[in-house]
Amino acid sequence: MLERGTTYKNPNNAPVSPTCFLFNFNSSYNKPFSTTMASVPPGDITTLPAVKVIFNAPFDDKHTYYMKIINSGGHRIGFAFKTTNPRRLNMDPPNGVLDPKEAINIAISCDAFDPAAEATNNDRVTVEWTNTPEGAAKQFRREWFQGDGMVRRKNLPIEYNM
Repeated sequence: MLERGTTYKNPNNAPVSPTCFLFNFNSSYNKPFSTTMASVPPGDITTLPAVKVIFNAPFDDKHTYYMKIINSGGHRIGFAFKTTNPRRLNMDPPNGVLDPKEAINIAISCDAFDPAAEATNNDRVTVEWTNTPEGAAKQFRREWFQGDGMVRRKNLPIEYNM
């Protein structure tokens, strides 16, 4: 057992003081895990529209709706979109990184379809976001969502006006 104030020696007989590191073993890099990422919950984001995305008929052509995401929090975040219907709905860009108070426009596209032949009642897009590790480059990394850091989600139903 380690005792406070004790000096320890490594195999080369050099003095070593006890230190604690957090490692993210879910990552392929085995780098020290950011304590900010794990301990500070991600701040809020603002989406415009705030509640749902609406596409208007006719649906024989592709429609594109623009959504704005604003990082309202005080930390850099990584975000990623998911959808319940990836054959019909696409986001561009599908993921990214936002600094505090930064905003981005996302194009949500709905491919042509026959609403009489396809179910539409469960369609939605979900934006997930998490704090990025301190010092990380402003380049999206999927690993941020797979570690111990908190991930927040916002579901936006899709409404189709027939």
